[in-house]
Amino acid sequence: MNKTGGTGKNRLSLAIRNNLVGYSFILPNFTGFFVFILIPISFSLVLSFMQWDGFNVMSFNGIKNFTSILNESIFRQSVNRTFIYTISCVVFTASASLGLAVLLNRKFKGRGFFRSAVFFPYVASIVSIAVVWRLLFMRDAGPINVFLRLIGLTDPPGWFASTQWALPAVIIVAIWRSMGYYMIVYLAALQNIPKELHEAASMDGASGFKYFWKIVFPLLTPATFFVVLMLTINSFKSFDIIFALTEGGPGTATTLISNYIYNKAFIAFNYGQTSAAAMILFIIVALLTFFQFKLEKKIS
Repeated sequence: MNKTGGTGKNRLSLAIRNNLVGYSFILPNFTGFFVFILIPISFSLVLSFMQWDGFNVMSFNGIKNFTSILNESIFRQSVNRTFIYTISCVVFTASASLGLAVLLNRKFKGRGFFRSAVFFPYVASIVSIAVVWRLLFMRDAGPINVFLRLIGLTDPPGWFASTQWALPAVIIVAIWRSMGYYMIVYLAALQNIPKELHEAASMDGASGFKYFWKIVFPLLTPATFFVVLMLTINSFKSFDIIFALTEGGPGTATTLISNYIYNKAFIAFNYGQTSAAAMILFIIVALLTFFQFKLEKKIS
């Protein structure tokens, strides 16, 4: 009896030790999540119902923060611009990434260099990118407008100085910067497709675009879902590239929700409305993510 009981205790203590070892590995991650994500999100949720400027005492404000920003034309316009920016970035970045992946998946001399060159903008300094593109898009001496004049466009747009063309210019830069990263995702997916499928399709007479559309593209569905999901989330919370290029201007022409939140927090010092806008952004992204997961399940 004692021997059996001792064996049971040893097994129990061994299980406890194993659990403690496992918990010790995940504890730093949970600690970081709790301190840097859960607590700030909870505080932001509480703050969205408060009136606070960072200096005076907090006071309960109910849903006034939400109603105030929803009645602001600047906020509504920033939501519209965010959707335009997100849709444009998702569609064109995913398409460009897939096209580049297909091209750079072929064997040719210098393939590694071109892969690195396309990926480089994603890891380059955002400040350096902004400086270079502002020079490229200069109205009078910028290489892009010089080229447009050479091909017959006598009055090229002012790009970042134009309220009409500033957002398209920002979208172009955002697509150029991100497409290299998502190209890597598609490259990995393409290289996981068995070569036997290509050989079988060739024997059946499927080649070129028909082979890609009927066989390759359906197999890329998981990668496409990941790319679209990450592009959607990253585009909705995009801030750094816009701030570096235009600071949300000229006027409010490139002010997205993230820029609106920044302005409310660090210019207007209205942290209650800042948190309310952040909660609205969180709800929009959460709903879009939920619907994307539902759509992915139906497709798969």
